[in-house]
Amino acid sequence: MSAEEQGKAPMRSIVSYVRRSEKLNGRLGRAWAQYSSRYLLDLGQAEGSLMVAEDLRCDAAMIRSVWGRDAPLIVEIGSGQGENVVASAREHPDLNYLALEVYQPGLAHTMLMAGKSDLDNLRLAQVNAPDFLARMDSGLIKEVWTFFPDPWPKMKHHKRRLVQPALAEELAKCLVPGGIWRIATDIEDYALHVHEVMDGNPKFKNLGTLPVSLPTQHVGKGTADKAKSLPHTMFMESERFEGRIVTNFERKGIQAGRVIHDLTYQVSADRPQNAHKREA
Repeated sequence: MSAEEQGKAPMRSIVSYVRRSEKLNGRLGRAWAQYSSRYLLDLGQAEGSLMVAEDLRCDAAMIRSVWGRDAPLIVEIGSGQGENVVASAREHPDLNYLALEVYQPGLAHTMLMAGKSDLDNLRLAQVNAPDFLARMDSGLIKEVWTFFPDPWPKMKHHKRRLVQPALAEELAKCLVPGGIWRIATDIEDYALHVHEVMDGNPKFKNLGTLPVSLPTQHVGKGTADKAKSLPHTMFMESERFEGRIVTNFERKGIQAGRVIHDLTYQVSADRPQNAHKREA
């Protein structure tokens, strides 16, 4: 490969997951067989791959074709079992929803719930989210949700956390002017990580109004008990997002005594409204 070709090579996508055995049980297997053709997007992927086709482009025409209408788009990155996105899609039939998830059982469970409610405004994609977002034109998403992402607790794995400067840059393009990125975590160290990534980003504004004390140094698996003795400072976070239901996962965190951190960031509303396409 020439130096010029190397300069044009795409950046390595964020990979914040580990592939697991994904055998579906009988109920989920039946849900997949019944509903995948209705809800699962075809992104031209090779069998077993979570990376989208090289020539894929997600633009306004694709959105209109998939949902059959023009409506604000809500994207959940890491939709898990689908409780939040399905509940919101039921509550707001006037909005379009897209759930991005890598694990097949979670997608199958989401399909099962969506199919039982006969939802027409929800679609799913089994894909590495940063790879998909990199193929999306500007200004297509109203809100992005990232609720309880994998905390990657070991210090050496913090670089694999989903919330990274590269993803923030992609979302600054994908979101409409004034669009919102909502993040929730029950891990104090992850909340600190989000603040470090996002609070200094000039393309986003922290909408938080609730002062929260956090340690100013990171801890990892096995050293989290040292956090209380570290220096602390105040950060601004948000009240609980009313549109997020309490899932079994969140309930377990609360029962374990963990504090839920809601963080809300708004992309600059000053971006030109006609900035719909990426530069070649």
